[in-house]
Amino acid sequence: MKFYLAPMEGITTYIYRNALHRHYGGADCYYTPFLSNKVLSSKELRDILPENNKDIKVVPQILTNQAETFLAIAKELQTYGYKEVNFNLGCPSGTVVAKKRGAGFLDVPDKLDHFLEEIFAKCPLDISIKTRIGIESEYEWEDILDIYKKYPIKELIIHPRYQKEFYKGTPHVDAFKLAADSLKNNGIPLCYNGEITSVKRYLDLLNKIPSTEAVMLGRGVLANPELFQLLRNGEATLPSTEKLSTFKAFHDELLAGYMDYMSGDQPVLYKMKELWSYMGPYVQASDSLLKKVRKAKRISEYESVIQTILAEMS
Repeated sequence: MKFYLAPMEGITTYIYRNALHRHYGGADCYYTPFLSNKVLSSKELRDILPENNKDIKVVPQILTNQAETFLAIAKELQTYGYKEVNFNLGCPSGTVVAKKRGAGFLDVPDKLDHFLEEIFAKCPLDISIKTRIGIESEYEWEDILDIYKKYPIKELIIHPRYQKEFYKGTPHVDAFKLAADSLKNNGIPLCYNGEITSVKRYLDLLNKIPSTEAVMLGRGVLANPELFQLLRNGEATLPSTEKLSTFKAFHDELLAGYMDYMSGDQPVLYKMKELWSYMGPYVQASDSLLKKVRKAKRISEYESVIQTILAEMS
């Protein structure tokens, strides 16, 4: 089984990827938040530079509906040594979808088909795709799969929800099985993505679709950084005596990385507070302490609250 870290805008940056890999590990590949402009910004460039992603396999993701833009980004990524790029057909955000990008591109299948034809003919890199199963109807998925069958997709990562569902409700696992059956003669490897937040949910997926060969996780890992190793081993990988020290080292590396990368307390605190919205249950922090994290206005104040949280863990 292969395990991937999902791209999450503003969260799974090189700072997070490196800290997670160093202290917890378990992922075979890390996907970057999407790139969408022909000329990469300094922020985007910093995130994909090889020197900022040492010792980990990284695949950059592109979000666009313009073949010219896709190819320009791919060619620049090639100059940094990348061999593969991932195409985003999964983002359900309303502002993205309104421009027929991300999952919104699935709503215009003829244009999508022409787009794929051009990029597969001209792109110097292998292309994998991360996709939703349509906008709102079960009847869309078979037509979308018929398009995918035409192209030498390096890997198809399927989040089996419709765009209209965003991240709510139960994923349509049968849609993933349909893809496995439909594409088995096309040689396109598949990866499952969606609501794998525990060993139980992972095993439930394997019981339903034993042929699953790759799984991508996002929010589940943010909530439990041990999750990749838990899925590999089926049980806790860190002795209780090491859980605190490992988490503290992980947290401190994140904080130091953001303080070095950003100017001023507020941007750093915004990042850390966003992560704590996921991590709270992992460290069993009380609601009152998490509220203090959210209200912290200075890094010194934030660090004081974290010390209390870590003391409660011990």
